[in-house]
Amino acid sequence: MDDAYVVGDPDGLSPLQAEIRDAVARELHAQFALRADRLELADLPEVAYQVTRRMDEVLSGTTPRRTSADR
Repeated sequence: MDDAYVVGDPDGLSPLQAEIRDAVARELHAQFALRADRLELADLPEVAYQVTRRMDEVLSGTTPRRTSADR
């Protein structure tokens, strides 16, 4: 049994996993807003790059910078 369930976390994610999930969700939301709620196949490398940058910020403990939608 995962320790997250033992401590009462209903989604079963560790705090780090939840932080990563939230950072990825924020970036995907920003990317969809930036691209008028539509992602083209050609956009996927840039979206993946931006998501990777958000994950790096979470893992390195840095404060998230502006999302691509803030530009």
